[in-house]
Amino acid sequence: MAPLLRSLLADPDRYLQSFRLFLERSTEHQCMQEFVERQLPAVIASIGNGKSTINVLSVGGGAGEMDLQILSKIRARYPGAAINNEVIEPSADQISKYKERVAQASNLENIKFTWHKETAYEYESRMNAEKKAKKWDFIHMIQMLYYVKDVPATIRYFHSLLESQGKLLIILVSGKSGWETLWKKYGSSLPLGDLCLYISSADLSRMLDSAGLKHQLYELPSHMDITSCFIEGDKDGELLLDFLTETLDFAKTAPPELKRQLMEELRKPGCSENRDGKVFFNNNLGVIVIEP
Repeated sequence: MAPLLRSLLADPDRYLQSFRLFLERSTEHQCMQEFVERQLPAVIASIGNGKSTINVLSVGGGAGEMDLQILSKIRARYPGAAINNEVIEPSADQISKYKERVAQASNLENIKFTWHKETAYEYESRMNAEKKAKKWDFIHMIQMLYYVKDVPATIRYFHSLLESQGKLLIILVSGKSGWETLWKKYGSSLPLGDLCLYISSADLSRMLDSAGLKHQLYELPSHMDITSCFIEGDKDGELLLDFLTETLDFAKTAPPELKRQLMEELRKPGCSENRDGKVFFNNNLGVIVIEP
């Protein structure tokens, strides 16, 4: 039965719709913003010491919302330095939104933006073909590691581009989140495979340990209101279910038994908590900061 299920990524428009709804219903960006406000200043405290230009690489920069907040902290820490910010992002739609955001923002003087419409792997291949290995003071990958084919190789490559004081910051779902429970239990029944990987901060931390890479892990509490997922025929609920399972039209195409089990799982404490008649999915994130 499972092969009948199609990946949500096969329909980019519906994927973006479900992603926007996820951001609206979750505290995803708020918890990242809190991290940027409270903890990022300590992380970047020495990346630009003695430098007139700070080089920042955003891998999977999306529409730039978090990027601009990160850049404002780097600017505040190194007010005299020029910042060269390069963005790797495969979606033309996201790049155009990023450019709009930059055009509308104030306080970006001293920051030069360059966008590359490509995946992390395409960037690496192009750099290798051009025999270039540009070094970076700060590299960040926010919620993008699920879409690379070979996570250890990707981490190795970008880690190798760090300057001696540089930092590589990665944000992805926490090993203590509902995603971890859902993925570990039902991943093999869902149509991901080639397009998307199940990986959490706990998985990544284990990879880094085995590679001998020194890193720090921060836990960011976050939740998402998934109450509408349990209302039969609710359009928003169906979109959120697609996002949770990375499956196109999950509510309509999933085998009844798989749907029943997964919907039951979503209500359990391993995935969610019930508060005031609403169901809140545990959307906790993990931030990993890797040293050179």
